[in-house]
Amino acid sequence: MPVSAAWGEIKTVFLDMDGTLLDLSFDSYFWQRYLPLRYSQKNQMEFSHARELLQSYYKGKAGTLDWYCTDYWTNELDIDVAALKHEIAWRIRIFPHVEQFLGRLVAAEKQVALVTNAHPDSISVKMSCVPIESYFDQVISSHHFGCPKEQQGFWSKMMHSFPFDPESTLLIDDNLEVLAAAESYGIRHLITIRQPDSSKPTRDALPYEAISDFAEIMPA
Repeated sequence: MPVSAAWGEIKTVFLDMDGTLLDLSFDSYFWQRYLPLRYSQKNQMEFSHARELLQSYYKGKAGTLDWYCTDYWTNELDIDVAALKHEIAWRIRIFPHVEQFLGRLVAAEKQVALVTNAHPDSISVKMSCVPIESYFDQVISSHHFGCPKEQQGFWSKMMHSFPFDPESTLLIDDNLEVLAAAESYGIRHLITIRQPDSSKPTRDALPYEAISDFAEIMPA
């Protein structure tokens, strides 16, 4: 059953942040362009060399909590990652109809939580530019639990921190590995995003119900 027809049985809504509510193009630009640029300047090396070096670091941490951790990268690279994000915060963009969607969820008295792998520092940067935090009953970073959303341990700890019924819960997330983990945990309603990053092509043939705009699933 598509989510648009299932609102009557959905009581809890978990929403990812980057690539779901907010355009992932900010993060793509930061990690692939801006951080390598600032790293190259700090260490007096060619941009191409700095980017290649950082790419090798990224690959080594993909899928781990460290990948999402500003503290880890600040220590590893000896550069203030959170401060650099503030320097280009003007690039942060919210997707169309997100705020209206959040307002409808609150009006419908759904439990709503922001559930993200982003480090609290990154959440703070984003929320300072896109003031939507008041719509959430709780803001949860996987860093609070010590494991990313891709792991079953996260969902067990999530249940303890924010009790929910998996059968009546909706998760919207651009990360397919996260959705698969949530599905394995028993979360029934799952949606992904067709174009998490506006600077990249739309994704096709996705294994979960997918939307291009939150207007498609707006609760009555």
